Amino acid sequence: MRSIITLIVLSFCSFLVQGQDPSFAQFYAAPLQVNPAMTGVHSGKFRVAINYRDQWSSVLDNDPYRTIGTSFDIRHRVGRSDYIAYGFDVMRDEAGPSNYTQTAAHLNLAFLKQLNGSRYRTNDQFLVAGAQVGFGQHALDYGNLWFSNQFDNINEEVNTTLSSGENISQNTSAFLDINAGLLYYALFGDNASLYLGGAMHHLNGPSISFRDTGSESIYMRWLVQAGGEIPFSTEMSLLPAVITQSQGPSLTTIVGANLRFTNRDWKEVAIRAGVWTQISNELSAGSAIPTYIVTAILEMGRVNLGLSYDVNAGTVAKPTNSRGAFEISLVYVHPGDRRMRVSCPKF
Repeated sequence: MRSIITLIVLSFCSFLVQGQDPSFAQFYAAPLQVNPAMTGVHSGKFRVAINYRDQWSSVLDNDPYRTIGTSFDIRHRVGRSDYIAYGFDVMRDEAGPSNYTQTAAHLNLAFLKQLNGSRYRTNDQFLVAGAQVGFGQHALDYGNLWFSNQFDNINEEVNTTLSSGENISQNTSAFLDINAGLLYYALFGDNASLYLGGAMHHLNGPSISFRDTGSESIYMRWLVQAGGEIPFSTEMSLLPAVITQSQGPSLTTIVGANLRFTNRDWKEVAIRAGVWTQISNELSAGSAIPTYIVTAILEMGRVNLGLSYDVNAGTVAKPTNSRGAFEISLVYVHPGDRRMRVSCPKF
């Protein structure tokens, strides 16, 4: 029991001090949370995405890390072959028994510039620039925490009636948040594509301090992403992708691929399955902590339903019994007017 409490406290402290952003293993199903330049990059009139992640249930019992995100984006043509897109995204993360929460909400705006091709052809190239402006809020419940000054050395127990000695006068902090990104993609026929993008989050360096004095700015987060589709036949293709994110001392890379299969008799139904590897550095030693992610996605017309499970390895495998996180995603793309259709990669 004592080791569990220690693990909870350490998990909370590392989360609080480092101020890392929550993220999804199915990053390709949470486009606006990844890169503002992915706003409007879909083949329909508008898109709705919902994501849910449950992590560390094997260790934290009833207080796991839970992350939920949602987004909406719509696109309009401007000029002959360029487009403007806008939307919004919301993400909320709850961590541990302290009820430490991170909430972020943004308005998104992007411009899609066609570099080659036309809206009636499948051999297109686009360059997309996007930006997000919104707010963030961090909050926690001090009633569920104790500090070193509240440990009674005589009775060897925690006494929350003692003063914590901490200069903390508020349990929430709110801030303005500004993000920006770029994305390039190219299509080669109906089932071959590639894309490359990058984004910078927290450009304004907002403060997330709970103290009246002093300032703790959230680390700027940068990321690069790449992927595409490699067709093997009219029925089967491979969708590889990679994303690398850096925020302060934390560096994480997810790389892998989903194999997609469909059949003429299935009409608009397709299935995907894949294996991914996530490598995160251990903050104290700089070594790698691997996680393996197993995914399954069902395409049903305009709806994609995705499931994934994280299998822990390395130093965290034993205390967690290799059980990491469960994640579910739902993406709906509403069909639009043929004149407004834009050819886009599959994500």
